[in-house]
Amino acid sequence: MKRSEEIVYKTPAQLQGCRLAGEKAAEVLRIVCEAVRPGVSTKELDDFAARTMRALGCTSADFGYCGYPAQTCISVNDAVIHGVPRADLVLKDGDLVSVDVTIAFDGFVGDNARTVIVGEGTPETRAFVEHTEEALRAGIDAARAGNRVGDISHAVEVVANKYRLGIVREYVGHGCGVDMHEAPEIPNFGPSRRGPLLREGMVLCIEPMLTLGSRRIRTLADGWTVVTADGSLACHTEQMLAISPSGPAEILTPR
Repeated sequence: MKRSEEIVYKTPAQLQGCRLAGEKAAEVLRIVCEAVRPGVSTKELDDFAARTMRALGCTSADFGYCGYPAQTCISVNDAVIHGVPRADLVLKDGDLVSVDVTIAFDGFVGDNARTVIVGEGTPETRAFVEHTEEALRAGIDAARAGNRVGDISHAVEVVANKYRLGIVREYVGHGCGVDMHEAPEIPNFGPSRRGPLLREGMVLCIEPMLTLGSRRIRTLADGWTVVTADGSLACHTEQMLAISPSGPAEILTPR
């Protein structure tokens, strides 16, 4: 997906717009994730997301973006990201489901994602989801003024390596807020103390994309859905945050 090249440092007024968009994105994500259950198709979830957005007074930033045909991205099991919702993809007990919600509200964008398990899942899949969330938390902890983008990347990588998880390299986190995809890119791997300096006014999306097998991926014939090349399970989680003048980042998509 296209990405602007210049980092957009938000003004206080723009940060407030990002907060409101982030809150709405988080609420849509929460409501849709609660609707994940056996027997529901990903298309039904997408339609439900569209109705939820209308009720909250926002719209999908995904729909039509570079030609994307749906309101949300819903990726199941070996699908890492950009899963196109389908009426024939019906969820069953034990499935891993990544729900990625990006909304537009009053000129700003809110972006977040979460992987949930249909039903109880297995100890392995529950641990996988928790380890991916742990990687996200580590990245968020490193997102402090004075650090660099590489510190976020390295923090995510350390956790992924601890659990021997595959790290998808072709897709990365990103700046956000005015547009869906802004500079800087935020890989989930790499050395610390590299990349752009983190400073007040930056709004970032940190999003680990991890696998239980190889990090290799391929794109399905729909041109969007990215799956693991070896068919292993994938997990994806994302939060949007603002770099604070000092101390921890401000989470703009609260859970």
